[in-house]
Amino acid sequence: MPKKQPNAISPTRAENYPEWYQQVVRASDLAETSPVRGCMVIKPWGYALWENIQRVLDERFKETGHRNAYFPLFIPKSFLEKEAEHVEGFAKECAVVTHHRLEAGPDGGLVPAGELDEPLIVRPTSETIIGAMFSKWVESYRDLPLLINQWANVVRWEMRTRMFLRTTEFLWQEGHTVHASEDEAQAETRQMLEVYRDFARDYMAMPVIPGEKSAAERFPGAVATFSIEAMMQDRKALQAGTSHFLGQNFAKASEIKFLTPEGTLQHAWTTSWGVSTRLLGGLLMTHSDDDGLVLPPRLAPAHIVIMPMTGRAEDPEAVLSYCRRLRDDLRNQQFDGRRVEVELDERDIRGGEKAWQWIKKGIPMRLEVGPRDMADDSVFLGRRDRSPKDKVSVKRSDFVDTVAATLSDIQAALLARAEAHLEKHTRPIDSEVDFRAFFTPDDPEHPEIHGGFALSHWSGDPAVEARIKQELGVTIRCLPLDEHAPGQCPFTGDRSPQRVVWAKAY
Repeated sequence: MPKKQPNAISPTRAENYPEWYQQVVRASDLAETSPVRGCMVIKPWGYALWENIQRVLDERFKETGHRNAYFPLFIPKSFLEKEAEHVEGFAKECAVVTHHRLEAGPDGGLVPAGELDEPLIVRPTSETIIGAMFSKWVESYRDLPLLINQWANVVRWEMRTRMFLRTTEFLWQEGHTVHASEDEAQAETRQMLEVYRDFARDYMAMPVIPGEKSAAERFPGAVATFSIEAMMQDRKALQAGTSHFLGQNFAKASEIKFLTPEGTLQHAWTTSWGVSTRLLGGLLMTHSDDDGLVLPPRLAPAHIVIMPMTGRAEDPEAVLSYCRRLRDDLRNQQFDGRRVEVELDERDIRGGEKAWQWIKKGIPMRLEVGPRDMADDSVFLGRRDRSPKDKVSVKRSDFVDTVAATLSDIQAALLARAEAHLEKHTRPIDSEVDFRAFFTPDDPEHPEIHGGFALSHWSGDPAVEARIKQELGVTIRCLPLDEHAPGQCPFTGDRSPQRVVWAKAY
């Protein structure tokens, strides 16, 4: 398939979806690979997007009573050893610090020296180090609930990496809470899952299915793990956020105890929950096209770019002055509780090249303003949710007055498109033959794009789950919270309490 435009992304989604993804990351100026294997450099456009995600989620966390804190990057090895299932789940991903200085070696290079008495683990997750502090902070039921969130980086040693989706180091938030009862902790777990679901839908324009993970997919050491599962354009699932009910497992490992109103000493109940920069990869794969990144306005670093077209202008400065006044007028408008963010691109490069750079970066609206537009007191408008060729002339005053409504319309259009995609490729399947056919590529030239979400019954047998994963690369993404109709498992013929979501996944 030829490129739609000279500067569009190559290869296209249909030609090579994994490579298309990598090219969009680069072309959109979100990030690039770093000299450190498996790590990435998040560039200003990508980090501004992450900051907007942080801003919105941080507000939601604080609205639900949580406060931010910070805990050490390094975790003593003995802390991880306290919870056996937890350490087993993360052992192969841990980066370990064993020395505390470098000295000159015999060949002139540097060699590690000063071996530590106890190795330190570079934070893969913080349950154990936070638990050690919580055991000091919690003494009485009056100290509960304890609701803490941390914005941090973590390290999980990955062999196969892909920017934003799976890197050795990534950014995230991790919430950790302590409660006096099981019911309170379970309510917290569900509440934060809902926060994630609402954020994904309302801000990312990314519909998700919330549900509980199977035991095989559960967070190491948790009693129950819940997730939101999103469908990407290649129909694979992306786990976009998780919320864990930890029971008393970590409280017992870390000795988090409290004195009850009756005067007895009891272990507390804890939770943890988090999302990461993986959300940026999910956003990209939900909305972007063969021309580059597409950003939902509620999270975009900037909403509008104004591009002065001065090449044929008799008075270029007059066009620039007109554009600057337009920028200021737009910045006085409000959208989604913040000012309309405007970029004024005065760079001395060709208009077509300039426009394509912004198309690739996914900015929601592009305004071209030349001498004719200025004379007519108009702007030439292109919306990123539509074809690059689909541009219209709009009176300047009308555009300024309706800019917030237009941004809302773009946000709604992206959500509607993503919801239609999810619905189209989510299918109830009641036989193993149909199940296998659903997850078998039917186009040998484009094997990456097939399948989707299969809603099939499952008896709960972990052996069936393991066999399907081994044979088809398909896993149970979640047991949907709103699915309770019993039926028959197509793999065993046994009774099944509900349908579950099966999919290939990132």
